[in-house]
Amino acid sequence: MKAAILTLGCKVNQYDSNALARALRERGFETAAPEEEADVYIVNSCTVTAESSRKSRQALRRLRHEHPDAVTVLTGCYPQAYPDAFDTLPEADIVTGNRTYAAIADEIETFLQTKKRSVNVLAHRKDDIYSGFGAASFEGHTRAFIKIQDGCNRYCTYCVIPVSRGFSRSRPLEDIRRELTTIAKNGYKEVVFVGINLSAYGLDTGNTICDALTLAEETDGIERIRLGSLEPDHITDEVIKGLARLKKFCPQFHLSLQSGCDRTLKRMNRHYTAAEYEDLCRRLKAAFPALSLTTDVIVGFPGETQADFEESLAFVKRMGFMKVHVFPYSPREGTPAANYPLQIENRTKAERCANMQRGCDALRRGFFDSLVGSVQNVLFETPKAGFQQGYAENYAPVSVPGNDPLTGEIRPVRVTGATEEGCMGALSIMK
Repeated sequence: MKAAILTLGCKVNQYDSNALARALRERGFETAAPEEEADVYIVNSCTVTAESSRKSRQALRRLRHEHPDAVTVLTGCYPQAYPDAFDTLPEADIVTGNRTYAAIADEIETFLQTKKRSVNVLAHRKDDIYSGFGAASFEGHTRAFIKIQDGCNRYCTYCVIPVSRGFSRSRPLEDIRRELTTIAKNGYKEVVFVGINLSAYGLDTGNTICDALTLAEETDGIERIRLGSLEPDHITDEVIKGLARLKKFCPQFHLSLQSGCDRTLKRMNRHYTAAEYEDLCRRLKAAFPALSLTTDVIVGFPGETQADFEESLAFVKRMGFMKVHVFPYSPREGTPAANYPLQIENRTKAERCANMQRGCDALRRGFFDSLVGSVQNVLFETPKAGFQQGYAENYAPVSVPGNDPLTGEIRPVRVTGATEEGCMGALSIMK
């Protein structure tokens, strides 16, 4: 029996889908791509914005329409956050949340026997511990992801993730060590550590994120270590010093900002000021001279005035990020901000998004221009249209001309030019 998984959302969801595919194979299922014919179609959903939820519903309906005789499963963050919403979504034969990924194979087998629709979403609890199964193989990727943390205790006023993912919990170090060994045996040279609130790793176990990364540093075969998205207020001087000691660590930090305006940050229930965020970036630059910074920014938060927006835009420009993910504020049912007064109309949010994005695009091109003449170590991915493409340690995209595949190799490249999309270069020989 074939099962296909369609994944929406973040790197954590992608990891969970790979782990789910592995578990299904161990139960005797053959896995297929979502565009292939299968007996079971699983949508691993996202609900971080209203648009994410809409896309999850749309994907489920499309799969049901295209494969009317297949079993359809909706899982992930959307049903976990809104378990009462699915009586009106009959396209799913099985609805289950992300707390019970391990039971999906059982749910499928039960449905095949009974043909009875099942909605079974168990709420997260405070005493939950980290649970799950490793992925270790990531078809189509040259870097591996390893999830080491789940959940979030922050309760930002706009965010439904604490409901959909539960309380913060950390993966045991020995479990991480085992998966890193498997990742290296499978030929992956770069590993990316991911989590819902990654920088909170170890707060519940007495460890730090550096303890987890040190395991990768000690794993033969892994040559580069990278971090996923981080909350800035968890990055202490001790953590910075620990990361700086790691020879394999890539000095690229994705530090969630959300706004460069203190008034907005306070209403969002973020746990830092713009000045504190800037000071952290200053300390990181001192520790990592080749540092690159990326971030997320929300515009059009309830009550955001034009002056607030301009303050946020000026801050973003001053910080010189390599890349900024710009999002319009999206009200999520059940969060405080959804009921805040002075909601911003969609037209204004769209205008501010476009304005912010223009400023961020100029920053990105400037960062690429600054790399011209330098030599960057590039992990190459899939070739495209006569070019070999990959990412430098600072996560700048780099392309070199040529048809000889370099997929999975790390090679030095001298950067010879830049565009809005990334850097161009030529293979170099390091002396």
